[in-house]
Amino acid sequence: MSFHDPIRQSKYLRQTLSQDKKPVGFFVSAGCPLAVAMPDKEWPLIPDVSGLTKYIKEQIDKETEEIPQTKRSLAYSYSKLIEEVIKTGKAIPTIEDILSFLRGMMQISKGASDIRGFGESELADLEKLVCKKIAEKLDVNLPDNKTPYHKLAKWVNNIERDTPIEIFTTNYDLLMEEAFESLKVPYFDGFVGTRFPFFDLRAVEDGVIPNHWTRLWKIHGSINWYLRENKDVYRSTSLNGTDSYIIHPSHLKYDQSRKMPYLALIDRLNKFLRQNSAVLIMSGYSFSDEHLNDTILNALRANPTAMVIALLFGNLTTIKEEEDKEDKIVVTTTNNYEKATELAENRSNLSIWTFDEAIIGGLRAKWKPTKSEYDAEENIANAVKQKLIPIKDSEGKDTEEKIVKYEFLLGDFAVLGDFLQELIGKEQFKIKQDGV
Repeated sequence: MSFHDPIRQSKYLRQTLSQDKKPVGFFVSAGCPLAVAMPDKEWPLIPDVSGLTKYIKEQIDKETEEIPQTKRSLAYSYSKLIEEVIKTGKAIPTIEDILSFLRGMMQISKGASDIRGFGESELADLEKLVCKKIAEKLDVNLPDNKTPYHKLAKWVNNIERDTPIEIFTTNYDLLMEEAFESLKVPYFDGFVGTRFPFFDLRAVEDGVIPNHWTRLWKIHGSINWYLRENKDVYRSTSLNGTDSYIIHPSHLKYDQSRKMPYLALIDRLNKFLRQNSAVLIMSGYSFSDEHLNDTILNALRANPTAMVIALLFGNLTTIKEEEDKEDKIVVTTTNNYEKATELAENRSNLSIWTFDEAIIGGLRAKWKPTKSEYDAEENIANAVKQKLIPIKDSEGKDTEEKIVKYEFLLGDFAVLGDFLQELIGKEQFKIKQDGV
């Protein structure tokens, strides 16, 4: 039986991050805010997509103000909108499905009196309200300066590189910006200016910015990006804008002015992965965005020297045991990341690391160190854990005999932050030892 060595992979990742000439990027996605430790009853800082969907519905249900053109409440309109999304085959639609569908309806409603029972102005009011509620929920601050976001920012700030770090994110929140600014880490997000910072397409494409400036590319927009009436996209220093939000839940064929930042930043991701020996470390991404998947896979096919390491939270496989009507144990196995598995097994330069298994070079296997004894220096941030699992007898009951299973926990953004934090100390110690 084949195994992947977590200690070896940990060393490989450390070596990759220490090479100052190698293009290195991070991809921070929806699962990352869940890794921020919060006081009791205040977790999560930002909910996952299903939690956000539930929140938006609850908030809109509280709206009682009527829209003059339609004389129907926003809550009624939103409930009817969800019903229309369900008709398209989305059994349990998320807020991203709902917003995407809403925007599609808005595009074909121009000049029409009625689309599926909705008027043009009604759809515009709904979109504005949904985006406003998303922005309100995501307008939060990090609880302290010890979060994984701060640890990533500290790592960026404490390394000397010939090539700049690039951070891509699909999140609309401002958590990465907050961490950078609290530590005075300079970054460029595509906007320039003071009063109404505007998106500078040429600066994004040319990349002529100081190397010590981190690039922060918000692919799906942000809660502080707006579209003015003259169709210019700008970034606000406050969240009190009255213009339309630039929030892209998915790949949308929307009006050209809204598409411009999205398309430019998707192209930036493509260009990054086409650099020689580029490495992209993904955290919190579940591979549910087909357009992003296509962008990543096409770049990896075109550039065999590039590597994507997707760090996924939890186990790749869930095994559930239940008793049937005849008191027999029935075992069901579930793949928690089917799409990621399919892509990684067919693309040798896309690796996925979960807690229990990994797919590296197209080979799926469980974690197991090559040697039984390894020290803390090798097990950075204590990311490799041992678990003693009881062996079951023929009746499915636990015995006293146990086997050792290994977990590699870098798929937890909090552990990845600890890993980066520890690397800072190790690299600085190495420099002192070498006398450089």
